[in-house]
Amino acid sequence: MTTKLIVHLRVYRAQAKLTQAELANLIGVSRKTINTIENGVFTPSTTLALTLAKALNCSVHDLFALPE
Repeated sequence: MTTKLIVHLRVYRAQAKLTQAELANLIGVSRKTINTIENGVFTPSTTLALTLAKALNCSVHDLFALPE
């Protein structure tokens, strides 16, 4: 069973006034990685999700959710 993840990364990145490239450089991944996460193409690992949350000063639950 594959569940589509709800992703709020774009919103939190924009609130932090970061481009995809800037966020990618900040956490050590490619801009394409950020883009594919934001578009729901790629589901990040737990480590990457925690790293994104730390960089954006929010919780993983703020960035990602499961549908009801």
